[in-house]
Amino acid sequence: MEWRHASAVQQGRAIMAGLLDPIDQTEAYLDAAANHPDGQRIYARLTAARARSEAIAAHDRAKAELRHGILDGVAISWKDNIDSGGTVTEAGSKLLEARVPRKDATVLARAARHGLVCLGKTHMTELAFSGLGLNPVTATPPNGLDPALAPGGSSSGAAVSVALGLAAAAIGSDTGGSIRVPAAWNGLAGFKPSHDSLPEKGVVPLCRRFDTVGPIARRIEDCAELLAVMAGEKAADLTGLEARGLRLMVLDGAPFEDAGEGPVAAFQDAVERLGRAGAQIAHVTSDWVDKAMDLSPQLFAPEAYGIWRAQIEDAPELMWNPILERFRSGAVIGAPDYIAAWEQLVRIRRKWIKEVASPFDAVLLPTVPILPPDAARLMEDQDYYVRANLLTLRNTRIANLLGLPSATLPTGFPGCGIMLMGHAGRDRHLLRVAAAAEAALASD
Repeated sequence: MEWRHASAVQQGRAIMAGLLDPIDQTEAYLDAAANHPDGQRIYARLTAARARSEAIAAHDRAKAELRHGILDGVAISWKDNIDSGGTVTEAGSKLLEARVPRKDATVLARAARHGLVCLGKTHMTELAFSGLGLNPVTATPPNGLDPALAPGGSSSGAAVSVALGLAAAAIGSDTGGSIRVPAAWNGLAGFKPSHDSLPEKGVVPLCRRFDTVGPIARRIEDCAELLAVMAGEKAADLTGLEARGLRLMVLDGAPFEDAGEGPVAAFQDAVERLGRAGAQIAHVTSDWVDKAMDLSPQLFAPEAYGIWRAQIEDAPELMWNPILERFRSGAVIGAPDYIAAWEQLVRIRRKWIKEVASPFDAVLLPTVPILPPDAARLMEDQDYYVRANLLTLRNTRIANLLGLPSATLPTGFPGCGIMLMGHAGRDRHLLRVAAAAEAALASD
């Protein structure tokens, strides 16, 4: 078996059974990443010495039958906005060039204590502020399904490292879709937890009131185990699950406006398969979604610019202009408008729960309404870039605005995902729903 393309949990079970050595597997990943023709476009830097040390320790624990958990000895990648002590962490930006944090981010430290192996840091969009995954300032990873296409962002290298077998799984971050977009465009699963469910200490911020950290992997089972490690708790029980009886709501309306034929067809096919598996499907439209989406310009860019204004305006020439302009768009929103928008969003979140979502286990919509666009054209055509970026993040941003956990699953159609939105704070329930849906889609 080619273990580099096995799921994280499959690898963990193989280590437990003595079929896979963490040292050998770590070396296989390091060698594959170092020798891949696009390896330097995927990994900002490998942490080879750390990975080997952690793999040796995992090997010794396995031999002594003292493993810390199912993922002990499994090698994963980390997005370059998650601090790793003693290793350059730049968040894809020349503004942070040669920045070396003293300590690991809390989530990385917890993963290390559970025996996971840190392979290195993956490339990303500048300061995580784009969904397309392009970054001419540092590097743009290739799409794992077609290198000519955009990889999705901002956790671009994270997703591609998994898709190309250069990591068992990856940890990224998500402010408006940055885990789920690259996961969908690279044929993977991804999970955005509820805001504040994981510690953000040591994660370079974009918008603190929306930022989350989460996994990109081959299976929802991997996501559940990785989330548990980072949260310091037991993983959700995913045994004995089936789609029969699930109450699923298709969110009609806004998620399908200007959507491409491919993503819509893939989504409809996936919904039909879930229905055949026994899920109860309802179609609902909601004005509350439109009202929440209308608030986006008053929320994301103003906070992002407020956090980064000093560094940006001290050296704006270091930034790629489309990202610079997106940050600066937040300068025109005053504090009263920003606060009023948040007050309105809080009310919308309450209405969503009370009037729309409460009867359902999850809400379904296409993860991204368009297929991955051509990367070269995005670099050459500014209008095309702006339109593609807005469409790319439109559907995923709904979950961030409404404060919901959200998962994306592959549909079986290249570059097309189906997204499930759950209930705030009920991440474990959504993991179970997503696992049941995943099994139904795989078996149909």
